[in-house]
Amino acid sequence: METTPRGKLYLIPITLGENDPMEVLPYTVQRIIEVIDIYIVENEKTARRFIKKITPEKPQPSLQLSTLNKHTQASEHRSMLQPCMEGKNVGLMSEAGCPGVADPGADIVKLAHERGIQVVPLVGPSSILLAMMASGMNGQSFAFNGYLPIDKGEKKTALKNWERLSLERNQSQLFIETPYRNNRLLEDLLQHLQPNTLLCIAADITLPTEYIKTLRIADWKRQKVDLDKRPAIFILHKTH
Repeated sequence: METTPRGKLYLIPITLGENDPMEVLPYTVQRIIEVIDIYIVENEKTARRFIKKITPEKPQPSLQLSTLNKHTQASEHRSMLQPCMEGKNVGLMSEAGCPGVADPGADIVKLAHERGIQVVPLVGPSSILLAMMASGMNGQSFAFNGYLPIDKGEKKTALKNWERLSLERNQSQLFIETPYRNNRLLEDLLQHLQPNTLLCIAADITLPTEYIKTLRIADWKRQKVDLDKRPAIFILHKTH
């Protein structure tokens, strides 16, 4: 009995901001988007705009988009991958950067492996890796911790814990914040971290306004930088 070969799940990175996609993406991404019409996306408007930039001639009505975000029920995931079970290729696209990394797409990738669907990651910008590369910190051992707690006490505890782990393990600690809270976060970092702790701020990565700098906390206190509403990665590393 013949069975239909399964389609593949392509993990399609997108830009980190409003710049020319082909400045930061390889031709492979364009080639894959040209031939795929079925997508799982975090934001339909963002995805359609990105696809239009990459392949202006691609008819938008031909696109079949399923939305995957924090409001999507787990029960909907299987239907999103059904086209793969029918032999069609599907593209998974994040809101920014690489799908599956600090992104709800990870759940779809996990399910694809469980269902025997080949997962194909494509090359593209990852703010986490680009920030780590440019920080001058420990690229041999680092941890991405996601978002900081909102509660002031819990935030202070988290920062102190990451500072301690960094010292004990010689491990750089990465984290992010909602962009409109960045300036407040910087104030908290300057208040709660030790003077000799290294802090890297990497904002607007790959954009014309890119800002990446690593200094000791004591030196940051003499700097002025406005991070309001600018996507940023923060990295701390505590040394003796």
